[in-house]
Formats: sequence, C-alpha cells, structure tokens
Amino acid sequence: MNGARGVAGGPGFIVIIDAFLRWTETAGAGDRAKAANALGRAYLGGGIQAEQRRAALMAMSHLLDDPSPQVRLALAQAIAASVEAPRAIIVALAEDQPEIACTVIAQSPVLTDSDLVDLVGRGDGMTRGLVAARENLHRAVSAALVEVGDLGEITLLLENETAAVPQVSLTRIAERFGYSADMRRLLLEREDLPAEARQRLVTEVGAALAGSDLVKMVLTRPRLERLTAEATGTAAVAIAGAVTSAELPALVEHMRSTGKLTPALLIHALCTGKVDFFAGAMVALSGLDASRVRSLLATGRMHAVRAMFEAAGLRRDIATVFVEATMLWRGAGLMGSTESVCERLLETCRTSEHASAAVGELLDIVEKLQYAEIRSAARSYAIGFPIAA
Repeated sequence: MNGARGVAGGPGFIVIIDAFLRWTETAGAGDRAKAANALGRAYLGGGIQAEQRRAALMAMSHLLDDPSPQVRLALAQAIAASVEAPRAIIVALAEDQPEIACTVIAQSPVLTDSDLVDLVGRGDGMTRGLVAARENLHRAVSAALVEVGDLGEITLLLENETAAVPQVSLTRIAERFGYSADMRRLLLEREDLPAEARQRLVTEVGAALAGSDLVKMVLTRPRLERLTAEATGTAAVAIAGAVTSAELPALVEHMRSTGKLTPALLIHALCTGKVDFFAGAMVALSGLDASRVRSLLATGRMHAVRAMFEAAGLRRDIATVFVEATMLWRGAGLMGSTESVCERLLETCRTSEHASAAVGELLDIVEKLQYAEIRSAARSYAIGFPIAA
C-alpha cells in the first residue's frame, strides 16, 4: 500500500482495512496522515456497505492511538464538518490536544449540547474558548460557560452573535465580571440585558468613576460621592421606568437587597412618575401585598398612606413628604409635568420651620429634579424653535 491508495469502498474493502492496519505499523507519519484522511472521506462517501463501515470505524478507532498528532489531525480534518461522522471518533478527537480538538469543537454538528457542557466542565481555557466561539451555541452550553469560564472566554461568548445566552446568565456575567469596562460595554449593548443586571452595571460604572485618579484630582471627595450617588440614582430611576412588568420584581428585590431603595431614590421615582416601580418598592419594603399598596397609592386617606410609608421604614417626617408627593401625583393629570409636582411639593414642605436635616436633603433632591425638568424643556424648545421658525 502506497500512502492513501486503496482506501475506498468495494468488495475487498475489509481485506484492505486489515492490510491498512498492518501497514500503519511501519509507514511514515506523513503517509499515515494521508491514509487517515482518505479513510475518513471514504467512510463518509456513502459507497460502502454496513460491514465495511464497521471495519472502517475500527480502523479510525485504531488511528486515535497513533503517536503522531499529524495523523489524528488529518483524520479530524476529514470528518469534523460532517453530520455523518462517527460520534465516538468525534468525541475522542474533541478531547485531543488543542490543534486537533479545535478542528472538531469549532465545527462538528455531531457534538451534542451534553458533549459541549462536558467539554466546558472538563476542559481548559482553550477548550472553553473554542466552545464559546462555536456557531449557533445553545442556551444550556452558554449557561455552563458563564458559570466556569474566565473573562476572556465570556468575552468570546458575548462577541459570538449567534450564541443564545439566557437572561439569567447575563445577570450572572454582570455579577462575576461587572468590574471590567469591556464586559460592561458588551453587556450594556445588549437589548436583552435584564434590568437587574443593567442596574448592577450602573453601580459598577459609578464605582469606576469614583475611583478614577483624574476625577479625584478635579473633585473633592464629598462632592465626588454626592455626584456619583446622584448620577447612579438618576440612571437607576431611568432603568426602572423602562423595565417590563415581568422584570420589575427582580429589579426591586435586587435594589432592596443591595440597599439601593433609599429615600432619595424613592422620591426621585415618585416625583418623576415611575409609579409601577415605586409601588413595587413599597411592596418589598412594607410587606403589604401589591393590591393593597396600589389601592393606598391611588385612593388611600392620608393617614393610611403615611402608615404604609412608615411600615416601609421611612421616618415620620420623611413619610410626610412622601404622602404630600403622593397626593400631588393623584392630580398630575391636571397639573401636568414633573416640574409642577416638584414645585408644589417644595412650596408645601419647605414652609415648616421645624423641618429636619433629612427632610431638607430630600427636598434638595426634589429641587434638582425641578431644575433638570426646566433645563430639559428649554433644550427641547431650543431644538424645535428653528424648525418652527
């Protein structure tokens, strides 16, 4: 036998396979590689009978133990892309050394989700990276990668536009790698990123900003902390306003468990009309059921509404401000905008000479919301004015 000649289907195929096995014991690595490639193509060619296919399968199984990687690579190259490739051979080649495994893992349609999950669990970083870059990766495999992969492998996964990644896994990525600016960018660009994960990343962005040496040089620490808190709160309220009803409970619970449902954030949400989020926050903080909370916010008497806010952990003086804001928003259809609600709330609550420092800080936030609304309206007017003219 000279190289790969004679490795094909036909009546004498089994005899040829026997000869092939004896020949491999003395042939050079280059010739064995050519023969391995030809054997793989012959197996896939469809011109051999069942008994002949079994003989070819035995020969390929024998080649899995060939001492030369060149031989095993040649076999992998011949069968990796075929749906007809023998599963036992494919699985073995997928666990071979990287160059050989790459050929199989990257393209074989024979590998199942279970196979890929096993490879993720048992393999090294290169193996996981190959799986992460695989086309049309299914959700179960992506979920396994997210749990054990490192930053580079998860980056490959998110850059793989054909990979299906469960939303719960996106949240897990935010938990594990939210410190990375590149990872935050990849996640925030995704439309399917859950609100809970988006909120977590906003917090990470705020922390990164506060830790910037350049920013520290420009701003004093108290001012930096205040601006960071304000920016994070504004972003959190914006996220809360865009969240779907299905995502809302998870977002609220995340913010509650991380201490983000502060009076400052809650007054921001209430004054800007994020009623669904605000109601969800009251449910989480007060222990009342959702229907009761919504009923109190919509039609409850002042003392009952204040009792709900106090049950949510707000001090009596702070709760009084929230009661007033709630009553103002009930008439928001007549009054109009956030600006008018904030203005009326400031007029009502700043008249007390005995207002505490905490109430003063809360009203400062309301005043900033009012100013922001005025500036936003002015920008909109300025943009539309030339068009109207």
